[in-house]
Amino acid sequence: MLEAGASLFEEGGYEAFTIAAVCERAKVAPRAIYDRTPSKDALLVAVYEYWVNRVWEEMRIFDDEEQWIGLDGPELVTRLFTELGSILRRHESFTRSLMTLSPTTHDRIYRRVQWYNRQLIDRLTNLLLLAKPQIAHSDPETAVQMCLIAVYSALIVHVGCGAVLAPASLDRDDFNRHLAEMALRYLLGAEPQAA
Repeated sequence: MLEAGASLFEEGGYEAFTIAAVCERAKVAPRAIYDRTPSKDALLVAVYEYWVNRVWEEMRIFDDEEQWIGLDGPELVTRLFTELGSILRRHESFTRSLMTLSPTTHDRIYRRVQWYNRQLIDRLTNLLLLAKPQIAHSDPETAVQMCLIAVYSALIVHVGCGAVLAPASLDRDDFNRHLAEMALRYLLGAEPQAA
């Protein structure tokens, strides 16, 4: 049922996400849904939590500090932002639909999104601070957080708006590569190494 709901939400957003459509896709009677949840919005929260748990499974790559510790600054920054961009790309349809929800009518989801975003920024901040000796700023923690917010925001806007806000000559990989290069220059203050 949750998988069916996630697929419908990805494909058509909130309008396509109806109890009837979820029932049809999941091949269950409406009673099966109403026995578990009181409304469409409550079902959407359950579908969101189901989806975000799948995304967080992929984000576990950022929990394994061992694989990041031995990297030098440029490699750490490049790899971290490349991985983040790849994860977001794999889930862009759901994310794009999520971005159409209003915080005023879907407050519970909005608060969860804020909480997960904060967890992600904290997690990535800790990893990027492994390169602290190479960071060319008097306040490395603030520099890392500002860099993360800028790159993450650009990735999310790119997901939500598509390539409209990116130069036409850039495909997604190029877009991500330019963001990683921007982060390298900002954090490390040097030309990035050729990959």
